[in-house]
Amino acid sequence: MKTHDERFAEMTFASVYPLYIAKVEKKGRTKEELHQVIEWLTGFDDQKLQAQIDAQSTFGTFFQQATLNPNAHLITGLICGYRIEEIKNPLTQKVRYLDKIVDELAKGKKIEKILRNP
Repeated sequence: MKTHDERFAEMTFASVYPLYIAKVEKKGRTKEELHQVIEWLTGFDDQKLQAQIDAQSTFGTFFQQATLNPNAHLITGLICGYRIEEIKNPLTQKVRYLDKIVDELAKGKKIEKILRNP
């Protein structure tokens, strides 16, 4: 059986992206706001994000090609029962960073707070 970390490495961003959109739109947020927080974390603008989706990039490839925001380490707290700052596997931690900021967006947190710019 594959580990939690191996499943993340093989999962495609394209398979999760529609779930992110549905989650934020159900709570009254927009795809544009979703793209804004994803771009903050990864450096992918709309065009680069679409290229990742079209290429069916795994999360492993997605984050290898991303330029992680230097303030990403400020994303802390619990996600799916895991404390983000204590996750040892770097890829799993980055996927959880993404999950956490999507959750915050869906919960109505202000964009300025999600972006964690000091």
